[in-house]
Amino acid sequence: LEDGSVVAWGRPGSGGDSSAVHDQLKSVRQIQATWFAFAAILEDGSVVTWGNPGCGGDSSAVQDQLKSVQQVQATCGAFAAILADGSVVTW
Repeated sequence: LEDGSVVAWGRPGSGGDSSAVHDQLKSVRQIQATWFAFAAILEDGSVVTWGNPGCGGDSSAVQDQLKSVQQVQATCGAFAAILADGSVVTW
């Protein structure tokens, strides 16, 4: 949305319910999606994910590495983030 927030709808287990991360979805710069999950890059370079954990909706294992994210790309069930230093983080 214009204010950088996000509205999601649809099947809850497929990313249609973002209520668990709603408070984190501010100043969103970009969103990418797998088949059943979303990843939002925030203006500060961090990433917020939600949706099916098996399809990238759970980034907790790499969350401490998701800083200064420049870009996120997605396959059907995984994400890859390019960081400012050129390294790549996947989940």
